[in-house]
Amino acid sequence: MAKLEKHLRGDFRGLLMSIEDGIRKGSISATLEDGSDYRAGDTQVAVRVFERYSWLGSNRVSLSVTLVGRGDELFLSAITSGGSQAVFFKINTWGEEAFLDALRGIVEEYGR
Repeated sequence: MAKLEKHLRGDFRGLLMSIEDGIRKGSISATLEDGSDYRAGDTQVAVRVFERYSWLGSNRVSLSVTLVGRGDELFLSAITSGGSQAVFFKINTWGEEAFLDALRGIVEEYGR
């Protein structure tokens, strides 16, 4: 499992669209599996679950992204899972790290 958390400033919908488009365009096997949106007053929350095949790890990997926004204050939490071939402990996390690195690049590009 790999995790990325980041505080940002910007447009909630703009960042969410950048993440959705960037993840899907970043890998031919990447799919948006499902999502959920919630709003309470001026606070917005979006949860997205992506999945892709990891050629390096020869397995499927998922990425759960939660984006919270209030005004231009944003908080992103992303956690990967899957990717290991062992029964009792993880022996490789290459696919998880690569999936998270793709998101990290999208977020860094957005912040510029």
